[in-house]
Amino acid sequence: MTARLIVTADDFGADVAVNEAVEIAHRQGVLTAASLMVGAPAADDAVARARALPSLAVGLHLALVEARPTLPPEAVSHLVDDRGFFRSDMAAAGATMFFNPMARRQLAAEIAAQFEAFAATGLTLDHVNAHKHFHLHPTIAGLILKIGARHGLRAARIPFEPEAVLRAIEPNTPPSLLSPLNLMARVLRARFRDAGVTAPDQVFGLRWSGAMTRERLRGLIERLPPGLTEIYLHPAVRDHYPGSAPGYRYAEELAALVAPEVAARLSRSDIRRGGFLDFAR
Repeated sequence: MTARLIVTADDFGADVAVNEAVEIAHRQGVLTAASLMVGAPAADDAVARARALPSLAVGLHLALVEARPTLPPEAVSHLVDDRGFFRSDMAAAGATMFFNPMARRQLAAEIAAQFEAFAATGLTLDHVNAHKHFHLHPTIAGLILKIGARHGLRAARIPFEPEAVLRAIEPNTPPSLLSPLNLMARVLRARFRDAGVTAPDQVFGLRWSGAMTRERLRGLIERLPPGLTEIYLHPAVRDHYPGSAPGYRYAEELAALVAPEVAARLSRSDIRRGGFLDFAR
């Protein structure tokens, strides 16, 4: 059976250092998709590059935590801190979104604004996901389905990561806290598929977020499970830029995407690559 693979870069638009890496990884490497943060500082630069890369599949990376809102801060007052940024305490913010009717209305308006900002770019909406997987929150997930339907949403990342594959690559990989996350992801994947939205069977990038080396990337490609797989990374041309995550090895992830041995492994005839829409129902 032909394996199906999407290789995605997150945080497209966060900084020119990220955008440069996305372009390099697509032109010279194995990257097939990118997730755009429409309100990020370098979003306009990212859109310009995407327009020059018609084979790059671009989706929406909803930013609802640790980011500036697309709407004015006063329009999302229940969701932001005193600096006007989305709150970083995801558990407390998630509870507010769930229980506070005004917060839910503001959340719906912000999600709609981000979908509309993406539509204004003129790019085809390949997929949607959320920064730090906040779309696992049931309120956010429901709004994505409702609002996304108005924008032709057909595919989404649901972060289900089978740990057995990780241990096959690195046998000493310790148990993680992914089991509850995987349970939530299974439920959400069924919900999205029931709504007609395609979701991968498995997604890799959670455990090794910010540390997807060429050895790990090659190992995943060599052990692709049946079905549709997404591997996501965070490439950048340097390890530090405004807003970069401490400890993330951005440049090393870019090196993995352009590594000759990774490209050689992907040249197998039984691996079909593309964006989400290439595999959407």
